[in-house]
Amino acid sequence: MKARAILLMVKLIRRMLLLMKRGGSLPGTIALKLDPAFLTRFAYPDTVIMVTGTNGKTTTSNLIYETIAAAGKKVIANRKGDNLKAGIATLIAAHASWKMQVKAEVIVMECDELNVPKVMQDVPVNIFCINNFFRDQLDRAGEMETIIRRMSGALAHYKGILVLNGDDPNVVRLQDDAPYADVRFFGIAETSRSSEKSDEASEGKFCPRCARPLTYAYYQYSHIGRFHCEQCGFGDVSYRVYGENCDFADRSFMVGATRYHAPQNALYAMYNAVALLGVCEAADISFAYAKAVLDHFELKDGRSEAFLIGGKRCMLNLVKNPTGANETMKFIMEDPSKKMIVIILNDNDQDGCDVSWIWDAHFERLCDHSVTRIVCSGKRAYDMALRFHYGDFAGELTVIEDLEAALAEVRKTTDRPYVIATYTALQPARSVLRRMT
Repeated sequence: MKARAILLMVKLIRRMLLLMKRGGSLPGTIALKLDPAFLTRFAYPDTVIMVTGTNGKTTTSNLIYETIAAAGKKVIANRKGDNLKAGIATLIAAHASWKMQVKAEVIVMECDELNVPKVMQDVPVNIFCINNFFRDQLDRAGEMETIIRRMSGALAHYKGILVLNGDDPNVVRLQDDAPYADVRFFGIAETSRSSEKSDEASEGKFCPRCARPLTYAYYQYSHIGRFHCEQCGFGDVSYRVYGENCDFADRSFMVGATRYHAPQNALYAMYNAVALLGVCEAADISFAYAKAVLDHFELKDGRSEAFLIGGKRCMLNLVKNPTGANETMKFIMEDPSKKMIVIILNDNDQDGCDVSWIWDAHFERLCDHSVTRIVCSGKRAYDMALRFHYGDFAGELTVIEDLEAALAEVRKTTDRPYVIATYTALQPARSVLRRMT
């Protein structure tokens, strides 16, 4: 079929789905089946931004979208996280004219790590931001080294701007695999929460150039921190954007003489905000627009989203790997009040069928006197309950496999409620909580 005929079909299917109040990447899936080179048929704008990484890519790409829109440019993005190649094909087709011209000045694409090579071979990305790499969905992605090697292959001929987290050795190493790229680093200085040692899962122990152990001046979390190799100098980077003087009570940080606010008082949220500034610097967008967005940006779609239920503020958080779970638990435990926590653990394809990661995450952090009750739900509710049993949780531990019944406990509790959900449980949990408000 000709490209325009496929485009017409995609637009019609997408319109039907919208009338049914459904979205998703089905239109793009069909288009790529009919024409694997479908994404090469379009005329793209001069600025195409891609964001990837294990954690934070949805928030970061949405921050970039909001900032570019605030700057007065016509921008499109896959804001709901349809980040596989089919989702990106749906996005492009939805905003293309019949002449196959994408009707935007800027495209912002969140992209799944494993799909980066597939998308970059067809779409002319010229600003590529990489947040971090952590162990995630081992049954789907394999060990982190597998992801990095695929990313390296995608960068071999890349000639655009590469915006990298200079505090993640597994991201920094990509500069060696991108000989034609304009590489720029962002990072954050030592904070009150930094530490000299890390007891979390860490894949950044050895130098990728000479295999010697890396020396850390401090850790931020997991293997993120200030590192270098004493043998070959790997890690000695120059930052284009550098966050300093982090104030967690005010959820803010300084870049230069200006103070910016992160979406929440967590270090990973500050990294997302600094990544935004790194992309703004690369795209020649004034930081003033980013500051205005950061001052008012609200996390949604289950990323620390708040719901008022029965006069209590309930927070919903997505977790999908050990590092993300650890940072979410740190955020929850910043709250000194009595807490009830609902944890929904699924093992569907999108979650990753291997739930052994719950033993790498430090769920002992929730085994504290301030947590009075934990309700385990989802397809692997009993696995989660067993994890807390071996973590010596002393409060009330309950298993309620049915999601709605488990979330009904939020309304009953007199304590501060928190909900933690894996990927396929997130939107169902969000729908129930919204009804409860």
